[in-house]
Amino acid sequence: MLIKMPITKTVAIHKRTSKKSNAFALAIMSTSLMMGLSMVSMSAQAAGLGDLFGNNSAAKSKFLPVDKAFQVDSITNATSKGTRLSITFDITPGHYVYKNQLTLSFPKGVSATPFTFSQTPVSIDDPTFGKVPVFTQKNVIATTTLTTNNGKGAKNAPLVIGWQGCAKAGLCYPPEKIKTTVDIAAKRK
Repeated sequence: MLIKMPITKTVAIHKRTSKKSNAFALAIMSTSLMMGLSMVSMSAQAAGLGDLFGNNSAAKSKFLPVDKAFQVDSITNATSKGTRLSITFDITPGHYVYKNQLTLSFPKGVSATPFTFSQTPVSIDDPTFGKVPVFTQKNVIATTTLTTNNGKGAKNAPLVIGWQGCAKAGLCYPPEKIKTTVDIAAKRK
């Protein structure tokens, strides 16, 4: 048995099917285009970071790696008031260290005096933090005295030194953390 449909209904069904096919094809093309652009974007970002930090051996780096831009070391010395901690920053020319980003984290029962500095900071208008004091000198030493709250000594007390620096050419390095342990001398009277 043959059923005849009017042509207008056949055309309407064909138009609906055609719209669905076109929408499906458009969705596939859009997805392919977005995936292609994201791949290019990720490749461009990776290449950009490689250029910044010299991961590409063929291109000279615009910025130094953080450990080349800043050499940070710490030493301790027992005193009659506790343990003096000195943190030395050797700063490569064209870079600076934020004064207010220098932090210490230590266990409960340990305290530290405010930092004193071997150099005077300069004030800059930083794009990230606004007007802030920074150290631009080649060598800066930050000193504090660590003590225990009970006045007794402590062996291998965990200590985390936090700091952050930037290149004047326009790159701020992520905050850095140095984990170490210190022996804290007992206070002597």
